[in-house]
Amino acid sequence: MSATTVHTFQVEGMTCQHCVKAVTEAVKAVDASAEVKVQLNSGVVQITSDQSDDALIIAIAEAGYGAGLV
Repeated sequence: MSATTVHTFQVEGMTCQHCVKAVTEAVKAVDASAEVKVQLNSGVVQITSDQSDDALIIAIAEAGYGAGLV
C-alpha cells in the first residue's frame, strides 16, 4: 500500500456545488477513504489519498473536468 499523500490540483470547469459533488464522488470512487477539499472559487482541489496523481486526475477527467497538478 502506498503512503497517504496530500495531492493538490487545479480543476477546470467547476462552477457550482453540483460540480463539487461530482468531483468528490469521482475521487471517492477510486479511494473511498480519500478526504476531498474543494475551493470552488479558485478551482483548487486538495485530496488526501494513497492513490497516485495520475489515478486521481483520470477519475476527475472521467467526471468531465480538466485537472492538473498545482
